[in-house]
Amino acid sequence: MGGALFVVHGRGRVPSAVDVLAWAMKRIGRGRIVLWEGASLWAFDVPRAPDVRHGTKAHAHHALQFTFSVGGAFAFRIGSETIEGPAVLIAPDVPHVYLAEGRNVILFVEPESRPGAMLLRDLAGRPFMRPDLATFEDLAADLTCIWDELRPDDATLASIGRALCERLADRDDGVPVVDPRIARVIERLRDDPDLRVTARAAAGIACLSESRFSHLFVDQIGLPFRTYMLWRRLSSAVDRMASGASLTNAAHEAGFADSAHFSRTFLRMFGIPASVLLMI
Repeated sequence: MGGALFVVHGRGRVPSAVDVLAWAMKRIGRGRIVLWEGASLWAFDVPRAPDVRHGTKAHAHHALQFTFSVGGAFAFRIGSETIEGPAVLIAPDVPHVYLAEGRNVILFVEPESRPGAMLLRDLAGRPFMRPDLATFEDLAADLTCIWDELRPDDATLASIGRALCERLADRDDGVPVVDPRIARVIERLRDDPDLRVTARAAAGIACLSESRFSHLFVDQIGLPFRTYMLWRRLSSAVDRMASGASLTNAAHEAGFADSAHFSRTFLRMFGIPASVLLMI
């Protein structure tokens, strides 16, 4: 998941943090977020600000991030490298800074999904790659409807997002299969709206000892079960806020201790305050 942009570096006059926050919060309304099983689509139109270069804080998250331009421009900072658009795919858990202006779209794909597994294979252990945008130009053009005067409904955007995922996963040769015991746990989590399953309970679902389950989960998914659950709760809270819930209610319903815990987690994983979701 990416999203709204905040100043990390200035050109010329450096505005105060309050000025920048007020400007960004005022303008972030020109965007949309829509989620479906295994993926989400975030789109923003970030206007050029005089004397300001805006971007997220450095952050990392569990999802693969495929970002492409629909008339705007963007770049990522990954370590000492700067990678510019028009299309960039970033691997899970890779720290990065996102800088952009104009209309850009971000597709977050969970690595456990079929398109996620294919993208991981294509990355072949690299932190990022630059896909050919020509492969997705027709779908990118379809997404300009986000900024039409008559805004499309979520079902329409989700349909385009799913088509994009299918385009990414148009072949499945050599895609690794998740161990069926871990796949059974992930499937059960999808049916758990409270997202409060403990590692011990998950190990029981997998019919493994807790220790063996923990090792196998890291081997298959790439991160500890507790961290994975934190990501799922975060995605659930974003989904609830996109549907109109308050930040406090979304955090509570997704299993966070309180809204502060959710806000800290969101900032760490996306590099922006969770409060920007209230402006969409």
